[in-house]
Amino acid sequence: MDALFTALGDPVRWRLVNLLAERPRSVGVLAQLAEARQPQTTKHLQTLERAGIVTSRRTGQRRIYALRAAPLREMAAVLGRLADTADQAGGPGATHDAYGLGLHAERLAAQADGWADGRSFRFHRSLAGRPELVWRHLTDPGLLARWWTPDDLRVSQLLFETREGGRIVQEYRDADDTDGTDRVAGRAEGTVDVVRPGERLAYRLSPLLADGSPAFTAHVEMVIRSTGTGTDLDVHYGITDSTVDSADFVAGVGTGFGQSLDRLTRTLDTYPQDTDTTGITDTPGATDGDADTRSAK
Repeated sequence: MDALFTALGDPVRWRLVNLLAERPRSVGVLAQLAEARQPQTTKHLQTLERAGIVTSRRTGQRRIYALRAAPLREMAAVLGRLADTADQAGGPGATHDAYGLGLHAERLAAQADGWADGRSFRFHRSLAGRPELVWRHLTDPGLLARWWTPDDLRVSQLLFETREGGRIVQEYRDADDTDGTDRVAGRAEGTVDVVRPGERLAYRLSPLLADGSPAFTAHVEMVIRSTGTGTDLDVHYGITDSTVDSADFVAGVGTGFGQSLDRLTRTLDTYPQDTDTTGITDTPGATDGDADTRSAK
C-alpha cells in the first residue's frame, strides 16, 4: 500500500492516472496530453506499473497503458477506514474539535485576572472495588500515576504526601513519549488539605505556566461511599486565582479531568479485587509504571 501512495504522490503521475481513467492510451498520447516529454512520461508510467496501478501491452509500434481499478478501490477502502476512525462519535478527533471550540470561547472570556474564579465542575463515577481500594488509587503515587492524566498525557514524576499539609508535585509528558526524549508537557504543584481515609480527600493543585507561575488554583474535593457492591466517587472541582493566561488550561478541565476519572474506572475494572489493600500489587497492562512516584505518609 505504501508503494501505491508513493507512486500517486507525484503530480505528473496523478495526471496520467486521471487520463488513463478515461480510457487506455499510448505513451505518445499521454505525453502530449500531460504536456510532458515522452522519456519522462515513460519513466512515470513504469513507476505506476511497478506499483500495480497500471498495466501495459505492446500493440504494433505502440505501448498501450490501461488503469487497474482494484488497487484504487483498495486505497479508497483504506482511506475510508482512516476517515471513519478519525470521525468516530466521541473519539479523540471529536474531543479535539470540542476542545478547540471551548478554547476559543475561554480565550475570549479571559480579559482580566480572576475571570474564571468561581467556575466549578462536578463528576460522578461508580467504581469497582471496596472504598479502601479506591482510596489507595486516589492517594498512592504508584497507583495514581496509572490514571491521573487525560488520555493524551502520562505521569512522569509524582509526589503525593497523604497528610494534611502534604505536598503534591505532578509532572507529565506526552503519552507517546516513552523514552523521555520529548520535553515535559506540564507540571502542577499543590497541597493536601483534608485526609479522611476511605471517606474524603481534598487538595489544592495549580498547573504551572511556562514561566513557572500558577495558571489558577484548583480546589478538588473527593468523597467516596460504599455501595455494597462497589464504591461511588463524587468529585467537586472549583477554580480560584485564575490568570489571563490560564484560558488554555481552563478550557480542558471538563474533558481532561473526566478522561482521568474514566481511566480510573477502567483501572479498577481490571484490578484484582482480592488484592491485599495494605500492599501494592502491580496490575497487568499498567502503562505508567515508569513514573518516578514518591509518597510521604
